[in-house]
Amino acid sequence: MSGHVFHPGHDDLHGITVVLETATGKTVIGRWHERVEKGVVLHDAALHEPGSQQTRDDFVTRSLKFGVKPEHRTLVVTDELVSVRKLADL
Repeated sequence: MSGHVFHPGHDDLHGITVVLETATGKTVIGRWHERVEKGVVLHDAALHEPGSQQTRDDFVTRSLKFGVKPEHRTLVVTDELVSVRKLADL
């Protein structure tokens, strides 16, 4: 449903699992809650750091196939965002 918002008063991505790529090379997957002055608040988020044993592509593919393995119940991403995509669109 185009333009549907899970909870009135929140933005269009509220409640959607997203993949965030940051200017520092981090990739974060989690459920979008809201954009605040400090950054973006995600719930049940997993983080991939540059130089990790697992490649970024494997991290995203595994999350898409098996679901996000949350490492952070709530995470505020303060790094500059390069891209924001819905996990389901990948």
